Amino acid sequence: MALKLISAAFADNAKIPERHTCDGANLSPALAWSGAPPGTRSFALICSDADAPGGTWYHWAAYDIPPDVAALAEGRKAAGPGAPPQGINDFGHAGYGGPCPPPGHGTHHYRFMLYALKLERLPIASPPRCRDVERMAKTNAIEQAALVGLYAR
Repeated sequence: MALKLISAAFADNAKIPERHTCDGANLSPALAWSGAPPGTRSFALICSDADAPGGTWYHWAAYDIPPDVAALAEGRKAAGPGAPPQGINDFGHAGYGGPCPPPGHGTHHYRFMLYALKLERLPIASPPRCRDVERMAKTNAIEQAALVGLYAR
């Protein structure tokens, strides 16, 4: 069974509801996954927008997620009790920063990437930037899964 990432908030390649964007409550969507490959010791989750005018914009990174966790609840704004560590996004803070494309810039594709990792902990300085989490996750990935959400203003 292949690694699969889903959300109850939106389907793959469908519109992200406003509540998960800067135009709404700016809450991270609930995410769930299945099909972790053998040898998975942790997960990392990245959300980025390659359609941003200045290049890829990082909205979120959660990492060192234990292998027995198969979901993240809605609303991951910043780290708290029981939450996985989170990287510094391109808005300049830890936690989730929702889609917020420039008005009139067209539809952006927000890629949520889940990485099944061969390491229990990523060897990165804390607090890392989201792009650093992604680089280390790609280096240590066993398998990955994507979920793409769309949003325009």
